[in-house]
Amino acid sequence: MPKYYPIAKPHLSSKEISAVTEVLRSGNLSLGPKHLLFEKEFAKKVGTKYACAVSSGTAGLHLAMIAANIKAGDEVITSPLSFIASANCILYVNAKPVFVDIDPLTYNMDSAKIESAITPKTKAILVVHIFGQTAEMTAIQKIAKKHHLKIIEDACESICAEHHGKKAGTFGESAVFAFYPNKQMTTGEGGMLVTNNEKTYRLCNSLRNQGRSENMQWLDHERLGYNYRMDEMSAAVGLTQLEKLDWMIKERTAVANLYHKHLDKHQDILQLPYLAKGNTHTWFVYVVKLTNKKTAKNRNQIIASLAKQGISTKPYLPPIHLFSFYKKGFEYKKGDFPVAEEVGASTIALPFYIGLKESDIKYIVDKLIKTIQNA
Repeated sequence: MPKYYPIAKPHLSSKEISAVTEVLRSGNLSLGPKHLLFEKEFAKKVGTKYACAVSSGTAGLHLAMIAANIKAGDEVITSPLSFIASANCILYVNAKPVFVDIDPLTYNMDSAKIESAITPKTKAILVVHIFGQTAEMTAIQKIAKKHHLKIIEDACESICAEHHGKKAGTFGESAVFAFYPNKQMTTGEGGMLVTNNEKTYRLCNSLRNQGRSENMQWLDHERLGYNYRMDEMSAAVGLTQLEKLDWMIKERTAVANLYHKHLDKHQDILQLPYLAKGNTHTWFVYVVKLTNKKTAKNRNQIIASLAKQGISTKPYLPPIHLFSFYKKGFEYKKGDFPVAEEVGASTIALPFYIGLKESDIKYIVDKLIKTIQNA
C-alpha cells in the first residue's frame, strides 16, 4: 500500500476520549464546570489574568474588536498574509482593515512599514503572529504607544511563542488563540480570548453568551450578544491537551528540526523557515518558499504532483487583499503588497504533525526535491 501523508492531524489519546465520555455521562454539556476550569488553566499557562473560552478563534477576534470599541469608520492596521478571519473580524464591526506588507523572512507584519499606514482614523493594530512565532513586538509596542493605538493580538497560530521572554498573548489589550485540529493543541473547534483587563473580560463573557449579564436570569439580556460559547466536551478535550502542550510543542519542534536537517542542503532552491532574533517558535506549520521564480510559477503543479504521490501539501497563504470581495470593496489590486504576494504565490506547507519519523521526513523531502527539479 502506498504511503500517505496528510497535511496535518491532531495528537489525540485515550485521555481525550475519557474526558469527553465523562462529560457526556454527566449530562452537563454546556455552561458547566469544564470550560471554567479550562479558562483558569489556560490563563495561567499564557500568563494573563483572564481567559474567555469561545466557539472559535474567529469568534474571539470578533469579540476583541467589540471590546476594543472599534466602530464604523475606524481603521485597523493588520497583515495581508494571514487566515482571512484576522481581517474579516474588522469588517464585522464595519471598520476598515488597512494592510501593511510583511517581512520577507519571518512573514510577519513588517514593523518598519506600519507608521506610513497610520491615519487620523487608525484606532488599533491587529498583530498576527504567523506560523508559530511572534511579530516584532518591541517595535510595534513603541509605535502603538507613540500614536495612542490599541494592540490586539491574533495569536491563533502561535500559542506559547515568545518574544524576548514574553509570551504571545500578553502584549496587547486582548489576544485570541484558536484550537482547530491543525493547531499546536485542539478542542475540535474552539478558541480563547485572553486579557489582563477585567472590564474586557466581563464584557466578552457576556457577549459570547447572548449578551447576558452575570447577575441576570436565563432569558434576561442587557446587550446585543452572540452564541459564541464553548461546549463542555470541547473544554474537556482542551484541558487534556493543555496538560501535554509543552510536550507537544517539543515534539513538533523535533519534527521541524528534522525538516531543517534534510532540507539544509537544498537552500539553493528553497527558503526555509526563519526564526527572528529574540523569538522562540512553537511550530503551527512548516512552510518552505520556492526561491526560483520560474519554478514558483509551477507551484500549484508541484502541489498536485505531490498529492498523486501521497503527500498532501498546501499553498500557505493566499494574500487576503487579493480575494475578490476585498478587491471589490476596497479596490485592492495586485502589486499593492508585493512581498506578501510573492510569498503567497511561492510557499508550500509540508506535512507536519506529531508522529512523523526521520524516515518519513527523508521520504517527503526526497519526493519534494525531485518534484521541484522535474517542474
